[in-house]
Amino acid sequence: MEETLLQWGQVQFSDIPNDRVLRWSETGGVSVLRSPCGFENGHARDREGRLISCAHHDRCVTRTEWDGRITVLASHYHKRRLNSPNDVVVKSDGSIWFTDPLYGISTDYEGGKEVSELAPAVYRLDPSRAKLEIVADDFEGPNGLCFSPDERILYLVETGQQFAAHPVRHIRRAALTDDGTRLCAATVFHEVVPGGADGLRCDEDGNVWTSAGDGVHCLSPEGVLLGKIRTNTPVANLAFGGRHRSRLFVCAGQTLFGIYVNRRGAVRP
Repeated sequence: MEETLLQWGQVQFSDIPNDRVLRWSETGGVSVLRSPCGFENGHARDREGRLISCAHHDRCVTRTEWDGRITVLASHYHKRRLNSPNDVVVKSDGSIWFTDPLYGISTDYEGGKEVSELAPAVYRLDPSRAKLEIVADDFEGPNGLCFSPDERILYLVETGQQFAAHPVRHIRRAALTDDGTRLCAATVFHEVVPGGADGLRCDEDGNVWTSAGDGVHCLSPEGVLLGKIRTNTPVANLAFGGRHRSRLFVCAGQTLFGIYVNRRGAVRP
């Protein structure tokens, strides 16, 4: 299971190989939100609470409207199809930032094997102007991403080439330009061991909570490992939720975990 999203008392998360989005709540348990779903992976909410989703098979970023209609926000860049949008975050100015690696079109397991028309990249979409632009193009496999609490820093996961013997794996840290629309040069923030990072989130104090091969790792803003939440299987993604955003939901293998922590998540609707 991958990618969590908190909305209206529910945890919504993608079961990518089975092409469905599930939801869990305290009162309703687990149910199917939609299936098929275009092999959706990452989700986020925009400033109006609408669901923003990255679809591997459909090779696009969509928005679910309040009446259930699905609007395609981005599917091409300079008339070439995107690869397989993977993860997404929404900034307070309404701009949508997402990663576009090859993972969903490399095999049929998480989408469908197809020909790539663009190099892997990180994009910024201004939905008010329908303007899509590349903000980083030096990744082999851009994956998870999240903003620092003040939105001056963007953390980006590099998971490398899917079938490489020794893929490049680390978390990068890039400052935003003064106008908040571009990225300055990114530096390596932390190398997660074992396994490597996938999804990640910041808490209100700027600490980075990241997936890893042995559970969840909590990193200081300086990239120092502060502690771990150990699981019995690698973690794919995580998100803060609950009444005070202090309950951490973790997708690990075929299990969704929930644990109360002593920090609050920085992501706000």
